[in-house]
Amino acid sequence: MHSKSKQTYGSPRITRELIKLDVKVSRPRVARLMKKAKIRSIVKRKFRVTTDSEHKYPVVENKLNREFKVEKIATAWVSDITYIKTTQGWLYLTIILDLADRRIIGWSLSSTMKAVDTVIPAWKMAQKNRSITTKLIFHSDRGIQYACNEFKSLLDRNPLVTRSMTGAPGDRKGNCWDNAVAESFFKTLKVECVYQNKFINKQQAAIVVFEYIEIWYNKTRQHSALGYVSPKEFEELLNMQKIAA
Repeated sequence: MHSKSKQTYGSPRITRELIKLDVKVSRPRVARLMKKAKIRSIVKRKFRVTTDSEHKYPVVENKLNREFKVEKIATAWVSDITYIKTTQGWLYLTIILDLADRRIIGWSLSSTMKAVDTVIPAWKMAQKNRSITTKLIFHSDRGIQYACNEFKSLLDRNPLVTRSMTGAPGDRKGNCWDNAVAESFFKTLKVECVYQNKFINKQQAAIVVFEYIEIWYNKTRQHSALGYVSPKEFEELLNMQKIAA
């Protein structure tokens, strides 16, 4: 279980995986056995947040207001951008996450920070993966990519979409806690994936990031906010509840 999780699971998650396989075991026992075998979850490292909010474009009110608990799919999405270092230079990862099942429904990996290479392709992927049929809040930081006219015009085409940005009214800098779920995903990605690799080129980084998001995180990894099931499993549970209702 520890190897399968790329050494990211500690005793709580490994215990849950074993119980799923009908193995009768307690978390303290798993912890003792892990200690004896000298294996543990990857040590956490510090994670920095960077946002380019020094621009002339207007910002919008925080409509999400830290309401991260959402019951219906495609009613609240959050987005953010982070950087990944390779020996060929920086890559910039943009993600769009559905708060209902915490699934990454749209993402892009680019060599530039331009909106056409970051938020716009991520948004188009998200729309393909999830249809917007009811009112949707799209929440992000106040970075130039989200505030620029190109991206604003794209979102404004759908009257069901309401834009939302970090920070209380009048606070231009905002607060990183206002986009805590997206930041939490990036922290997990960096600790479990990026920091464990030295990318020799951008192509290698792209393959590893694809595998982490689409194969591991979305479909397999236990998520504490979802009762320790994967986003895919939680989406299936929500769909079953919808049918039953």
